Amino acid sequence: MKKIFTDNAPKAIGPYCHATQTGNLIFCSGQTPLNPATMLIEGATASEQTTLVLNNLETVLKAAGADRSHVLKTSVFLKNFADFERMNKAYEAFFGEHKPARTTVEVSRLPREALVEIECVAEFKA
Repeated sequence: MKKIFTDNAPKAIGPYCHATQTGNLIFCSGQTPLNPATMLIEGATASEQTTLVLNNLETVLKAAGADRSHVLKTSVFLKNFADFERMNKAYEAFFGEHKPARTTVEVSRLPREALVEIECVAEFKA
């Protein structure tokens, strides 16, 4: 198992790495809309935050030698399911024609009061 860390993504705010790779699979820890430089939440809406979260995830994927086209599955955590459509539009804009499997759930609270957090599993292609 290989642990993935990158200085280009927000620092972990707990005892975990950005991702782990085993065999040809990459398991990315959940990302929130933290600005990597300031470690502050950015984006006032679920749509804006979703875009930032997905960009942070892609930064981690790139550090592992992959990108968004390698994502097999995502798990989306929303603070309020009323934001589903706004999140979904930003998510669709990010992935385009690539449509990974997905689970979306509402949660009572996210780190640093984020509106959205997303984790993913991707396939590493050497």
